[in-house]
Amino acid sequence: MTSARTAVNRTVLAGAGLALLTGGTYLAAARAPIADRLPHGWPAPATDAVLLDSGTLADLRAQGWWTPAVITAGVLATVLLGWWLLRQLHPRRRTRLPLAVPRGDLRTRALEDVIAERAMSINGISRCRARLYVRRRRLHLHLRIWLDTGTAPDTVIEQLTALSSEAAPAAAPYEIDTLLRINHVTHRVQHVR
Repeated sequence: MTSARTAVNRTVLAGAGLALLTGGTYLAAARAPIADRLPHGWPAPATDAVLLDSGTLADLRAQGWWTPAVITAGVLATVLLGWWLLRQLHPRRRTRLPLAVPRGDLRTRALEDVIAERAMSINGISRCRARLYVRRRRLHLHLRIWLDTGTAPDTVIEQLTALSSEAAPAAAPYEIDTLLRINHVTHRVQHVR
């Protein structure tokens, strides 16, 4: 689903960019200094002409189809762009990862909970939050830990590395990349005024 969404986004952006580039090139190149060097079939407006003058616009508005066509195009554009926006703003869904064994799948939430629980069992870690993000055939593990007061990060990094490598076979055939963020638990001292 993500690759289809990415393909649609890139196609729409490329089409909009190409349309804007073509229109901008025409408007920039069709003026007098460059108009002499345009290709043979390229329409060149007069030097005092505008893209859509008031007379042509009044003639279009006098047509019976003009108002319904403009309203329909505006409503369709608004609905399509609104639908596209709402499709982009989806809540993070918990996914199931298909594993290498037949009919085997793994819930990312379950793996997150196990990793966080195992990390909190390490001496010196008071809190842990684990998040897994699936991108293609890779899992990105964002691990955020809070160390107890007086615990040096060096004492837990080796054990967290072992924990990450221990989780890798559980997620096979996916590969796990780990991003570790370490914080210290702070004890706020009340200020005396």
